[in-house]
Amino acid sequence: MKLWKGRFQKEADPRTNDFNSSISVDNRMAGEDITGSIAHATMLGACGIIEQSESEKICAGLREIQQDLETGALMIDPDSEDIHTFVEAELTFRVGDAGKRLHTARSRNDQVALDIRMALKKECAAIIALLKEFSTVLCEQAETYSDAVMPGYTHLQRAQPVTFGHHLMAYAEMLLRDMERFRQARRNMDVSPLGNGALAGTTYPLDRELSAKLLGFSDITMNSLDGVSDRDFCAETAFACSLTMMHLSRFCEELILWCSWEFKFIELRDEFSTGSSIMPQKKNPDIAELIRGKTGRVYGDLVTLLTMMKGLPLAYNKDMQEDKEAVFDAVDSLKMCLTPLIPMTKTMTVLRDNMRAAAAKGFINATDCADYLVAEKGMPFRDAYKITGELVALCIDRGLTLETLPLADYQALCPEFDEGVFNAISLEKCVGDRRVTGGPAPCNVRKQAKRVLERLNLV
Repeated sequence: MKLWKGRFQKEADPRTNDFNSSISVDNRMAGEDITGSIAHATMLGACGIIEQSESEKICAGLREIQQDLETGALMIDPDSEDIHTFVEAELTFRVGDAGKRLHTARSRNDQVALDIRMALKKECAAIIALLKEFSTVLCEQAETYSDAVMPGYTHLQRAQPVTFGHHLMAYAEMLLRDMERFRQARRNMDVSPLGNGALAGTTYPLDRELSAKLLGFSDITMNSLDGVSDRDFCAETAFACSLTMMHLSRFCEELILWCSWEFKFIELRDEFSTGSSIMPQKKNPDIAELIRGKTGRVYGDLVTLLTMMKGLPLAYNKDMQEDKEAVFDAVDSLKMCLTPLIPMTKTMTVLRDNMRAAAAKGFINATDCADYLVAEKGMPFRDAYKITGELVALCIDRGLTLETLPLADYQALCPEFDEGVFNAISLEKCVGDRRVTGGPAPCNVRKQAKRVLERLNLV
């Protein structure tokens, strides 16, 4: 059945039907469509726009359809134009003429805008729940390894000592921002467009606030043109997905490096690794690599939405049918990535001795050596910086580290050095003394993890 059939004298070409159809994408909104229709029919009855008995009959029929879809007794017809057409046709088949009154004072334009808002509200809530779970895992691991010294990097070169716990908490902070973006996107879409009609509202005396309340919306849209043509919330959701995927991709890039033989800071469990068809020794971090790869796909979904909307005049245009495939792919991809990443991170083996050994070889305590001359000997930082650089060059030439270089060699370059320098450049002390707020001292890491966990319990 075509809802717009009356205007046309000839049947649509099958190729037109196939191209025009969106049922393969929007069938996932069947629940939202039925829920929205129940609220609309309830409001129509309450306002006296249709008979109360017809409203009740419609609602009962819609609930039966919902139940039959959930149990599998009813299958969605793939030849329907869209989910909205399918539900209305099935309703009319079951309850007769009363079903034909459901669409009174409603257009598919405000109906679609409603359904996708309802669907994305649920998706955002589901993603936030997954991000909370991932953040909890990161905090728990950070507490466990709050004192596991590892090299921090800039330019992928060993730079200064941090701890593995501190490194993990950097990602926990990113996830807090990600969750807030999804909450904000959810708040922005929490307005009901029902009653906007095709673009100009309706002459029927609707109670838009009632239908919004029945559906759990906090408000209604205030301009009918904007209400049916707004897809900002789709782009915002896709942007939140994209930025979160970027954070996951960065984390996965580090997992890939860390589990390589060149680093060997961690080892992933067999359950979250794959092998090679020809090289029996291989243990590949394919999950991390796939997440890194899928990030580009989610970016593409965002660009699709922005490009689709950039040249559209008000109000609804058929281009906007492309919104659902893009935004649903973005949320599905993100959820798909988080699902294995969470247990993979929770069960990975952390090789703290290898991290400590790498930290000892990279002269990452050079800044602390310079700070020792500044704090203990009153030397200007630039002079201390130059002397320490010369010490590093000497160590490289002799195959030593700052910790193994004899004191006599220190004093040959600068008589101010004494035995205290070896305590100052101890990696554990270097990390432990960085107690400034946000620093990697183990006590800081534990406090940070506790703070994040407390925030997660509030959201």
